[in-house]
Amino acid sequence: MKGKIRSDIKTSRAACWIALACLVVPMFASYFFDDMFSTLSQIFQHPEMLQLGWDSADYGFYAGGYSFLCVCGGLVICGVLLDVFGVRKTGSAFVGLMILGAGIVLYALTSGLAPDISLTVAYIGCMLFGLGSEIAGVAVTRSIAKWFKGRNMALAMGLQLSIARMGTAAAFIISPILVAEKQYGEIYTLLDTARPALLGLCLLLAGGILWGIFVAMDYRFDRDSGTVSKGEVRKEDRFRFSDIIKVLGNPRFLMIALLCVFFYCCIISFKKFGTAIVIPRFGMDVDSAKWMITMIPFFTIIFTPLFGALVDKAGKATIWMIAGAVLVLAAHIVMAFAPQGIAFYGYFAIALLGIGYSLVPSAMWPSVPKIIPERNLGTAYSLIYWIQNMGMLIVPVFVGRIFSEMVTEAGDIAQETVAAVNAEYIFIALGIAAIITAVLLRVSSRSHPELEIDLPNRK
Repeated sequence: MKGKIRSDIKTSRAACWIALACLVVPMFASYFFDDMFSTLSQIFQHPEMLQLGWDSADYGFYAGGYSFLCVCGGLVICGVLLDVFGVRKTGSAFVGLMILGAGIVLYALTSGLAPDISLTVAYIGCMLFGLGSEIAGVAVTRSIAKWFKGRNMALAMGLQLSIARMGTAAAFIISPILVAEKQYGEIYTLLDTARPALLGLCLLLAGGILWGIFVAMDYRFDRDSGTVSKGEVRKEDRFRFSDIIKVLGNPRFLMIALLCVFFYCCIISFKKFGTAIVIPRFGMDVDSAKWMITMIPFFTIIFTPLFGALVDKAGKATIWMIAGAVLVLAAHIVMAFAPQGIAFYGYFAIALLGIGYSLVPSAMWPSVPKIIPERNLGTAYSLIYWIQNMGMLIVPVFVGRIFSEMVTEAGDIAQETVAAVNAEYIFIALGIAAIITAVLLRVSSRSHPELEIDLPNRK
């Protein structure tokens, strides 16, 4: 009987879904904390109303801090650590780093330090949070690939993404409630601006507890698989630093990595300034703009698991990637060139963005284990996130500068509209690059059918 119970955790479908439930909560909390200011971005256009003293350029600088350590090599080094020391040890360290970084950000927002000093401290906290969050995300993705190998992997990854993006939706909805809109001339106190960070830190702490439960389950999984009973790894499965060169030399891997950076910058960087763009472009108030931007994660919550199940069953992953990239480009074209002041076009564009945001990840992330050996998945996912974070470091800074330099008079809708359109030009260029990369991946996939990129995942 004891032997039967021990084998159940590896073979039981219920155990897989319980493990997934433990994995999604830290990611939900991470997404919430990362997007806690996205539907408040317009308040940074009026720094005279903020006791914090930040303007739009400062906010863009802070948002870019998420990617600084990632781009400086932290992701690659930590991805190697993930493959060398495993998910449990490395993942636990970086879940803790994510929580520590969030705590530093909260301190900066409530400390009452001079604006430049508080910005510096918050930037440091955001750097630590970002590196911890990205490596935790790699650990979660790799764990799902391990637990759902030969099963509904795309569905599981789609559900993880869907629930994680509920964190974004929660941030979009809750943050404007926690930081109530004030009339021009009133002041947002430090406590006002820090409330979303406080809630986010509490969620991260809860996620850390559930991560600990997963670690115990994963140890049991490996023990029942016989991979930890002797404390050693087979020679052919050991990580070698030359594997990094092999991963980077894989053309399909590079295409997925480039698609990732172009595509995600079209959405993640857009969300950071979403309300600042749609309010002047479509003549909306703050509350309506909040709900419009919230449509993005709500669409992904509904469609990402559905598209994931479709990829598992039908395959054609590269076609879905191309389709998603086309939808995202179309969304940004509508936001840039649709008639001014008509809310319908804003809702239509966000709907396209949300569907595209569901399509590409559902097909892209499950494709990586098909082209990279399992022992190198931690390094591979980390390298993808590293390349992605290069864009996420730079794009918010440029968009923040556009608003800071072009909006010189508070409440000037004409200036805000021009700034919004100029910001959209950046996202349109990124969308075009994403489509080109996805088409190249499609061509390469057809030239190498042995990789089975376009075949169903479920066997």
